[in-house]
Amino acid sequence: MCAAVLVTACAVSASAPTPPPVSTPGADCAAITAPPPRSAPPTSVNTLRQAYFCVLDNYYSGPVMDSRALLKSALAAYTQDLIRRGADRADLQLPALTGNRDTDWAAFAKVLGSGDPAALRAAITGMVAGLHDNHARWVRPTPPPEGGPIGTGIVGASAQQGPQLDPAARPPLFITRVLPGSPAAKADVRPGDIVVKVNGVPAFIGDTVNHGILDAFASDPVRLTLKRPTTGRTRTVEIRQGPITRQPPAVTSKTLPGGAVYVRLPGFYEGAADQVIARLRDKPKTVVLDLRGNGGGSPREVTRLLGAFAHGKITSYFCPLKGECVPNRTDDSVPLLGSRLIVLVDRGCASACDDFSAAVKDNGLGTLVGTRTAGAVSGPGEGYLLDDGSVLLLPKVRHLGPAREIIDTIGVPVDHYAPMTALDLATGRDPGVAKALTLL
Repeated sequence: MCAAVLVTACAVSASAPTPPPVSTPGADCAAITAPPPRSAPPTSVNTLRQAYFCVLDNYYSGPVMDSRALLKSALAAYTQDLIRRGADRADLQLPALTGNRDTDWAAFAKVLGSGDPAALRAAITGMVAGLHDNHARWVRPTPPPEGGPIGTGIVGASAQQGPQLDPAARPPLFITRVLPGSPAAKADVRPGDIVVKVNGVPAFIGDTVNHGILDAFASDPVRLTLKRPTTGRTRTVEIRQGPITRQPPAVTSKTLPGGAVYVRLPGFYEGAADQVIARLRDKPKTVVLDLRGNGGGSPREVTRLLGAFAHGKITSYFCPLKGECVPNRTDDSVPLLGSRLIVLVDRGCASACDDFSAAVKDNGLGTLVGTRTAGAVSGPGEGYLLDDGSVLLLPKVRHLGPAREIIDTIGVPVDHYAPMTALDLATGRDPGVAKALTLL
């Protein structure tokens, strides 16, 4: 997934990793067993039909959903797209629906007729958004641009909550990460720079983050009004998208004063746990594990890494709509390190990172420092291929913490509050590490 909210060019290519194969009862959305095709027919009414039945057959609560709600969300998004383009239809309205998913679809499809491809894409997006599930997504693979990826190079901001903006974010909004050599870096945009406006749109309206800035950030060029916290100087820069270089995620480490080993883990990607464990082969007395900005990844990597700090522990539960919850447990094949664990987290710590943090806190495996995690952990998504080459990601189970508590939308609270500020980033200070050092 593209975890950074402010990446201005983020494509899901045909060569991107795909979710694990799944079984697909009922409708003819196909389980993903290979990368999506590089070319496929346009989005059609049949694509929307596939998505509709795929949700009802495969989504966590699909079997008990009111199918009328799905069609209402779809048509609302469909008509809104037409209105924006000045193409609204006088004959387009929601037909009388009965709650029978098959007859309702037939009536709905009759109203759509042949359908407008752009509006149909909006309809699928709106239908999935209507689930209000942070792990339900519709993705349209696009080929990578010739010459490699492009963007501004701004790939992190303080108001991020996993893959979206945090409604609880407090001003100011500041940049947290800029790719080296990118257009933004060449314009002297730095971590810690406070975003006052984007294309004239304020970052905050009062104390509420302005979600409209996401559309503004996606424009090319983008005009940023920035304030540098070290000098107080405000300036406006215009940045055009250009070539960017995104390095594969990698574990980094260093020794802190007092002998603790600091390890930064940017994501729970395949092999991540073993990379962290390799950095700790000398079995340090204390490990400071930095998960800030970690957008998640594989639940298997979570249980494997937790196995280095404890055995025989339940790390979470995956719960179906009906039946017993299935416990996930530490990977006890991993040798214990015997190290004390301090974990640095923030609102960018999402999904598998939420999962890891809850396991640490509930099982008493360590201390959490920073700010509450994102709470974006509804359940692992499974992938289904539609006839236009797009992919529908739907969770089949719900995630619960080790104490059977709901983490999703709430997050995991920290033991010691240590937020990062714009001035901290601009001057190279790290309140999280500083607090961790006092706990040694």
